[in-house]
Amino acid sequence: MSPDARLIDAEEDLVAAPAVVAARRRLRTVHPALVLAGIVLAALNMRAALAGVSPLLGEIGRHFHLPATVSSLVTTIPLIFMGLGSVVAPVLARRWGTETVLCGALVTLCGGIVLRIAPPVVALFAGCAVVGAAIALLNVLMPGLIKRDFPDRAAGMTALYSTAMILGATVSAATAVPLESALGGWQGSLVSWALLAAVAAVVWVPQAVLARRGTRHGTAAATPAHQVERGPRLARSPLAWQVTLFMGSQSLIAYVVIAWMPTIFTDHGMGKGEAGLVFAFSTLLQMAGSFVVPMLAGRMRRQRLLGVAVSALMACGVAGLLTAPVAGAWLWAALLGVGQGGALGLALTMMVLRSGDAHTAARLSGMAQTGGYLLAAAGPLALGAVHQTTNGWTVPLLLLLTVCAALALLALGAGRDRRIGDAATHTA
Repeated sequence: MSPDARLIDAEEDLVAAPAVVAARRRLRTVHPALVLAGIVLAALNMRAALAGVSPLLGEIGRHFHLPATVSSLVTTIPLIFMGLGSVVAPVLARRWGTETVLCGALVTLCGGIVLRIAPPVVALFAGCAVVGAAIALLNVLMPGLIKRDFPDRAAGMTALYSTAMILGATVSAATAVPLESALGGWQGSLVSWALLAAVAAVVWVPQAVLARRGTRHGTAAATPAHQVERGPRLARSPLAWQVTLFMGSQSLIAYVVIAWMPTIFTDHGMGKGEAGLVFAFSTLLQMAGSFVVPMLAGRMRRQRLLGVAVSALMACGVAGLLTAPVAGAWLWAALLGVGQGGALGLALTMMVLRSGDAHTAARLSGMAQTGGYLLAAAGPLALGAVHQTTNGWTVPLLLLLTVCAALALLALGAGRDRRIGDAATHTA
């Protein structure tokens, strides 16, 4: 399987209006650089606003006098809205078109980033919700746009898109503390990323306009290809739930690390700046796992061993944080980074491999992303509460090890050589 097979098209079951098809063709032909710049800038924004929060979480909590449990809402709330937003993205794309929705998402992201630094604490949490909803739209629609506009270069464009997304997160994490010092506080560091979102939105404005040129006002950009739902019922498929829970469990581990890794280091005596750099290093190494693991998965009938392997990498990293957090910080960060990137890549790949057709893959993607992000949202909050109750990181990290073990067990089910809708007697 080629890397582009991992792309799930949210518009798989939509038929674009003829005027929209013609306008998109002109846009790709006449303004290819504009399309490429838009993809890269959107991808840079897809994790930057989240990754830059983690090194500053302690400062944010102290500023508002928040306990650890409440502070974790800064990372939990975006996850909830990333899950909920995944449901509405295809609906908005059908009405307004992918380009217009992506432009609106970037404008919304910019507004949410700014709202997070408004004086009342309620604005912080409201801004987190807006940021999560905006990222959800980008998450769901960007892969499909790449698959649609670059069918012959999807592998290369997927690599560019993934690299830009991880690069944005890495730079955000690495510069969070330096920007805090340079701009006079955590507020300046967080709001600085609104500039990147604004630049991306400006690049998408002409694309949104050009893509709807020739379409009558009030006309939907696309119509459903199938008026009646087709395919197996995912809610009744154990395999679909295994893929969904695998996606959710790996996301839970990842977002716990995003929320609390720098804090674990600083609580054990590491400087805040170095903790941010170690976290950024871990984020950067996700690129290796997210590239290699899906390539291997596509060449295997069963992905059980791969699932167990990425789970073991993350478990070793968590165990390291438990036993020698500062002494082996860079090693634990490397293990977690490669494991997280590999687990995410494997989860996305299994959505395709476990589906019998593109329609089922798109539906499974919606189920796994919605359920997965909602499950992941419980992680930072729950472990923050346990940390606050126990006044330490031993019990929370032991619980995270339990999730790693559960992820390995889920991989044994989700990694079988089966497809949703196959008979239960199919070869496992």
